[in-house]
Amino acid sequence: MEINGVEIEDTFAEGFPIKIARVLITAISQRWAVSAAQEATGFGTSVIGCPAEAGIECIVPADQTPDGRPGVYIQICNMGYKNLEMSLLNRIGQCVLTAPTTAVFNGLPEAEKQFDTGKKLGYFGDGHQCDIDLKGRTMCKIPLMEGDFLTEHFFGAVDGIAGGNFYIEAQNQAAALTAAEVAVDEIAKRKGTITPFPGGVVASGSKVGSKYKFLKASTNASFCPSLREDGTCTLPEEVSSVYEIVINGVSREVIEEAMKAGIEAACTVPGVLRISAGNFGGKLGPHHFHLHKILQ
Repeated sequence: MEINGVEIEDTFAEGFPIKIARVLITAISQRWAVSAAQEATGFGTSVIGCPAEAGIECIVPADQTPDGRPGVYIQICNMGYKNLEMSLLNRIGQCVLTAPTTAVFNGLPEAEKQFDTGKKLGYFGDGHQCDIDLKGRTMCKIPLMEGDFLTEHFFGAVDGIAGGNFYIEAQNQAAALTAAEVAVDEIAKRKGTITPFPGGVVASGSKVGSKYKFLKASTNASFCPSLREDGTCTLPEEVSSVYEIVINGVSREVIEEAMKAGIEAACTVPGVLRISAGNFGGKLGPHHFHLHKILQ
């Protein structure tokens, strides 16, 4: 299969189950909503070494938020609900409540699993907090020096998928990075997914395990162009740079849509030679995203 002359390898990306919470942050302006979202999703690239995976899902206009202000949806992901609940409490409490003019709302109100994170955050009010109704949503109002912080009582979480991915293989680093940027920009137009790595792009694609027993993961040596001389690298001779796009999402369907959109966007960039994906023969997780099937 080819798209715009770019080979699509007949392979699959391998994802694994993860728990996902979705939070809407609003503020007086998009600047402050985005600033809070960036803080709340920091140090959240991979559960290999971070306390959670997290990222900005999308920016939403004021006419699509409960309080009529600009908003940003974020996702926070963890391997278990207990750790996810703690991540929610810490990240909202330390990074959103502290940000000017912000408020937070439940991004998954229909989810069966609900955490009383907002109610717990209310204790910061030291007894001065109170409950109010905002368009049918039960909110906790916490007095702050700048005014009042509003948080919805509950935040929903679902069984999601982490690790949807594709590799962009190109003639040079500039082409590979440009393709990665346009792919991430296209994915960001869709709701339900995040690309949790810096700028949505992974420079250090990894494999499970290492020759060193104390490491959970190590560099994906077969995709490292500088290891071509000793035969470790299996990339085609003309490929000199590879970037990976990793996608987490609330469902299989939204990840497939994001992968398709990102791959098609990457294939418009001159110098991109092949699209591949990362898997471990099915040993990492049960969710397999076959590139040819997604792109048909």
